[in-house]
Amino acid sequence: MRTATGTGRRDRVPPHPDLREIGLQQVLEALVDPVRRRIVAELYAAGEELACGTIELPVSKSTATHHFHVLREAGLIRQHYAGTSRMNTLRLEEFEERFPGLLRAVVAAHEGDASD
Repeated sequence: MRTATGTGRRDRVPPHPDLREIGLQQVLEALVDPVRRRIVAELYAAGEELACGTIELPVSKSTATHHFHVLREAGLIRQHYAGTSRMNTLRLEEFEERFPGLLRAVVAAHEGDASD
């Protein structure tokens, strides 16, 4: 992490890509994994930021961290620290502008799969 200028504090916001630089292929590759679709669906349903640990996942903590990283790099989520918790927010408005209807369709399909 880098030090914030003049404050001596560590930067508590990881880098986030500009959605104009994200292609559909990268987004679809991020969403192919059911754990990542579950994270997106949880954030979509919550409509607010959630800490990583509040989303129950069937994987280890280190694997969950990897999944959150992939989603951030694909531009799907924003992350920042609040104390010791890493908070996650779905970039819904930005995503809707860049890929209209995609997240809604992915979440609906995920929920349909979960009910089978």
